[in-house]
Amino acid sequence: MADMADQPLLRLEGVTKRFGATLALNGVHFDLRSGEVHALMGENGAGKSTLMKILAGNVQRDAGTILIDGREIDVRSPRDARTHGIAIIHQELNTVPAMTVAENLALGHEPRTRLGVLDRRRMVAEARAKLARINAGIDPNRPLGSLSVGMQQMVEIARAVSEDARVLVLDEPTAALSRAEAQQLYRIIGQMRSAGVGLIYISHRMEEVWQLADRVTVFRDGTYVGTGAMGDISPSDVVRMMVGRPIADLYRHAPRQPGEVVLDVSGLAGDGAGPVDFTVRAGEVVCMAGLIGSGRTEVGRLLFGADRRSTGRVLVDSRESRPADPSAAIAQGMGMVPEDRKDQALFLDHSVEDNIALSSLDRFVTAGVVRSGQVRTAVTRQMQRLHLRLNALGLPVRALSGGNQQKAALARWLLRDSRVLILDEPTRGVDIGAKREIYELIDELARAGKAVLVISSDLPEAIGISDRLLVMRAGRIVHEMDSADATEEEVMFHATGTAPADGAQENGARH
Repeated sequence: MADMADQPLLRLEGVTKRFGATLALNGVHFDLRSGEVHALMGENGAGKSTLMKILAGNVQRDAGTILIDGREIDVRSPRDARTHGIAIIHQELNTVPAMTVAENLALGHEPRTRLGVLDRRRMVAEARAKLARINAGIDPNRPLGSLSVGMQQMVEIARAVSEDARVLVLDEPTAALSRAEAQQLYRIIGQMRSAGVGLIYISHRMEEVWQLADRVTVFRDGTYVGTGAMGDISPSDVVRMMVGRPIADLYRHAPRQPGEVVLDVSGLAGDGAGPVDFTVRAGEVVCMAGLIGSGRTEVGRLLFGADRRSTGRVLVDSRESRPADPSAAIAQGMGMVPEDRKDQALFLDHSVEDNIALSSLDRFVTAGVVRSGQVRTAVTRQMQRLHLRLNALGLPVRALSGGNQQKAALARWLLRDSRVLILDEPTRGVDIGAKREIYELIDELARAGKAVLVISSDLPEAIGISDRLLVMRAGRIVHEMDSADATEEEVMFHATGTAPADGAQENGARH
């Protein structure tokens, strides 16, 4: 029998789960050591979420065992999970925004006086102590909903730490964080690792996984594929394990031949951005790169009429475009998928069909009546184009995976046949397989003569899918380059303002 010192902190063996006829997990195994960050990767539908729900006590396994320190445990409820020192920080935060930070931290075990009355002073003092354990300088009296997503996430982590969690699962923890918030999260992960906590890290971001993790395990289609130490495995190896394809192939496309200028922007400025000058041609993909806060998203919102511009001229096919709001921009041939698809792009409780058809209903109206049959036929065609399951047509869009939600947001503009497409972080929070399909769609749209403006913080993506790069800093375009000649280092030099003097044109060299 192995010595206890050799036992992993957590081991899952032969875990199987069926949902009706669907085999979600097929005898998978996974182990986690104390003081380790173990990444769990796989496409949407690979079984990661199901395994974590089993570990959290939200779903019951059909077969298999869960062991802590070599001893089998039974996790039939979230309470059982907490009892065994297992905590999960979900991508969708499990908090109450209307309550204060202190109230959220005390939820379920509120301190009481001897008379049974809530002891608010003690609750706030305990909250300060919990936040101090992770060096989070958050006022415990603030309403949780007034904090950024990153700070709300810190509150959840503080709660897990206060409950002496030995196993902490982080599910896409940086998907909605700023760079500064992500760096703070990385520091907390380092503290927890040093304290002997085992962390399971679920992320689609390769660079993040390689920065943080000690080992990585890959699932595919509900089965275990393999585990490797980060020093013995490459990102390309992991992608091949996930989808059977090298990472370089994700960005591969034949050379494109851009046509006439479709989008012509001169002196565009507004709150947080500008003035900027640039063009996008028919059949061209132009990517705006830069750090968070550089003004990339603000430029997209100004173009789409979501924010009011102060100065500037925008031409679409040589016609002036000055939309007062997004509906006017849509009428002028623009479409936009914003970076926050859940709050800004989709109506989560409405059906997939309604979400896709929303911006094109005017094209299916006769005498004031919507031709619903034609709408459904047109929506179905776009769903097939994007490999969305047709049986999802009537489902609320919140029931879809992150990748399929993004496809639904894109399908809206395919149906509208928009001339100019603005895609802000189009692959954020989606798996490798969905990324590949989105990249192929972007290439297809360009080849169909669309002008595509992509805003991305993923530098390999920005370089790999575009024809030209516009690097932004402090609200201005500070450098423009052909993507074929670009390197990540050069982009970062310009984005941070540390580029060597090389004679390159600044602020809006125009093609």
